[in-house]
Amino acid sequence: MVRLTEEQKKFYKENGFIHLKKLIKDGELKTLSQEYDDLFRRKNQQKIESLWVGGDDNFRETGSPYTVKGIHNLQYHNAVFGKLLYNDSLLDALEDVMDTKNIALHHTKAHFKPPEKGGSYPMHQDYPYFPYKNDSMVAAFIHLDAASPKNGGLFVYPGSHKLGPLEDFGPKEGSNFHYVDQSKYPIEKAIPVVAEAGDVVIFSYLLIHGSTPNTSDCPRRMFLAQYYDAHDCPVGGEPGQPGRGWLLRGVNRDRDATVANRRKD
Repeated sequence: MVRLTEEQKKFYKENGFIHLKKLIKDGELKTLSQEYDDLFRRKNQQKIESLWVGGDDNFRETGSPYTVKGIHNLQYHNAVFGKLLYNDSLLDALEDVMDTKNIALHHTKAHFKPPEKGGSYPMHQDYPYFPYKNDSMVAAFIHLDAASPKNGGLFVYPGSHKLGPLEDFGPKEGSNFHYVDQSKYPIEKAIPVVAEAGDVVIFSYLLIHGSTPNTSDCPRRMFLAQYYDAHDCPVGGEPGQPGRGWLLRGVNRDRDATVANRRKD
C-alpha cells in the first residue's frame, strides 16, 4: 500500500508532478521488462515509428537517423500490461493525486528510445490531444530503465500546469502534432527527472514536458498510462481510444446502461 503524505500531495498540487521511487517492485519489473522487449521484437519496426514527424498515413517516414519506436494500448498485446494497470500501489498513489476513488483508463502506450539514436520530443502539454471538462487527466510514466538527460529522459516545467491550456504551436506551424512555443519554453530551461528502473512519475496533462535524444549506449524504455476521473467527460471531438473508460478502481455512476447504447464508447 502506497499512500502519499500530505507533503507529497502539496508538492503535486504546487508542481503538477510527483516522482515516486521504486513503486514497481523487482519481480514485476523483471516480467514487464521481458515481455516489453519481446513485444517490440515481434512487431514491424518500420510501422511503429513514433517520432513527431509526418503523419500516421505514411507511418511517419523520415530520413532522420533518430527514431522512437512506439506501441499503443499494450494491454491488447500482452496480459502483463493489463495486470500492471491494477497494481494497488500505483492506484493508491493515483487516488491521492487525483483526489478521487473512481479511476478510469484513457489509454496506454510505450516508447522505446534505442541507444545512440533515440529521438527527442518537444516541450508540450497532453491537453490538446484529449481535453476534459474538469482537467482530471493524469499520466503515470513508468520507467523500465534508469533515465537521465543522456539517454532521453523526461524534462518538466514545475508548476506549469497552473497556466492552463497554452497556445498550440503545432498546427500553427503546419505540424500534425501539438506542442508549446519552444522559444518560450525551451527544454534547456526545463528540469530533468533523473529516475531509476521501477520509478513512476505521475503528472497532470497540463504540465509542460518533453524529452531529449538518447545519445548514450543505454536504452530508454517506458510504459505510460493516462487516467481520468470516471465522472469527468471529454470536450470537443476526441476520437475513441480502445479501452477508454475501463474502470480500474471505484464506480462510474454516470455510465449509460441502456441496451440501445451498449456498443458506444
